[in-house]
Amino acid sequence: MDDLNTATASAADQQPLLEIDGLSRYFDLGKGRRVHAVDGVSLNIGAREIVGLVGESGSGKSTLGKTLIGLHDKTAGSVRWRGETLPARYRAADFRRLAKSMQMIFQDPYSSLNPRMTVGEIIGEGLRLHTGLGTNAIREQVAAWLRRVGLEPDHMGRYPHEFSGGQRQRIGIARALILEPEFVVCDEPISALDVSVQAQVIRLLGELQDNLGLTLLFIAHDLSMVRYLSDRMAVMYLGGLVEVGPSDDVYFDPRHPYTELLISSNPEPDPARERARASVTLAGEIPSPLNVPPGCRFATRCPKVMERCHRERPALLPLKDVSTRQVACHLYA
Repeated sequence: MDDLNTATASAADQQPLLEIDGLSRYFDLGKGRRVHAVDGVSLNIGAREIVGLVGESGSGKSTLGKTLIGLHDKTAGSVRWRGETLPARYRAADFRRLAKSMQMIFQDPYSSLNPRMTVGEIIGEGLRLHTGLGTNAIREQVAAWLRRVGLEPDHMGRYPHEFSGGQRQRIGIARALILEPEFVVCDEPISALDVSVQAQVIRLLGELQDNLGLTLLFIAHDLSMVRYLSDRMAVMYLGGLVEVGPSDDVYFDPRHPYTELLISSNPEPDPARERARASVTLAGEIPSPLNVPPGCRFATRCPKVMERCHRERPALLPLKDVSTRQVACHLYA
């Protein structure tokens, strides 16, 4: 019986926490116009894993994150949470039920906090809405979380405008984590902060992830920061994933031409390595998601484009030589 229980637990551990299968999110603008913000994304995320999601502005990263936690409806495809298929459109009951499992840390700490609420009210709102805790118990937990993110309990009565950007983001982190969710979408949580503060917030997120056993989808522009924090890196272009793999492997050995562009454009802190690495320059701009080209979305900018690329959209498939890597490119078909 013990062996059976061990085998069952082992199988449960191997099941992805989050399974994304062919997920799409389109926005209809009327008169036949449709924005393909997220288009056929498939990705599994394991428990306690940090997946970094990178790509240019407009590639659909934030829309993907918001769709995963129900802030946007799903146009097509599915999202499974611990084996349960989540609804295409969340109702109030779905938000209440899943709030303790999934949360989001938003990009802009200046606009994501209600200026009319005190810090205590902002952080404690989730406990008030989703638990049966009384006022005193909520205050105690808010005070504990303020300490945990590097602030003081007496900040509870202040308002967001009294804090710096880095302090506001710490408040946003406390608000998201006070319900102890398993999965958190971090939507470019450092992009609006000073460089000197970014490393502090990243260090805090890393410590909290390790101590709480969190699973994170970390969305960012800075590839070196993503490589530092994440276990795997997923590269997104015009609504779809083009490469997925262990962060160091993707960063130091990119296989998709678009990933090469991103890596080349990302400054390397080591001057010797910066001088030695090859530079990739690509012409053109990312096509409009209102007018998605046929075939490979990157064909209009790719220096390695083939005739087939204009006709067929490549699937995201494991590489033949490295099973842990997935690339959507006809070069590896």
